Amino acid sequence: MSCAPKRTPAGEVLTALTLDIFRLNNLLLNAGDRLVTNLGLTSARWQILGAIARAGLSQPVAWLARNMGANRQNVQRIVNDLHEQGFVIFEANPHHRRAQLVVLTEKGQRVYDAAMVLQAPWVNSVTEGLSLRDLAAFKRVLLTLRSRLEESQ
Repeated sequence: MSCAPKRTPAGEVLTALTLDIFRLNNLLLNAGDRLVTNLGLTSARWQILGAIARAGLSQPVAWLARNMGANRQNVQRIVNDLHEQGFVIFEANPHHRRAQLVVLTEKGQRVYDAAMVLQAPWVNSVTEGLSLRDLAAFKRVLLTLRSRLEESQ
């Protein structure tokens, strides 16, 4: 007889859903790679460009990583790749000598914009037939779970 605690019905559903989310994440990354490969991007690079473009202000790598819920070292590696491609530059940070700010270049903005042009018809086709109500409910649940996980960190 097992002494392991039993999951609640909601815990059972979330356990199964977690595996589906992992699979969905992999499928999204693969689709993103295919979508932007001709732009010299990968899903990971596109994701970082998006975080930089949507931040509204220049940030150091550590902030980008925190806001994305990602590992700082992984984000740093990708930012370095983006720098080598001329998509971002580093600028001095007036608040921290060693933590340079990551700044999108004009080339980086152009490639990000081009990726988003490709993304629009793709995302429209993927969401065809899904109700806005279902998508909004899915987003609310994801945000609640994310918030609870962030609080437990």
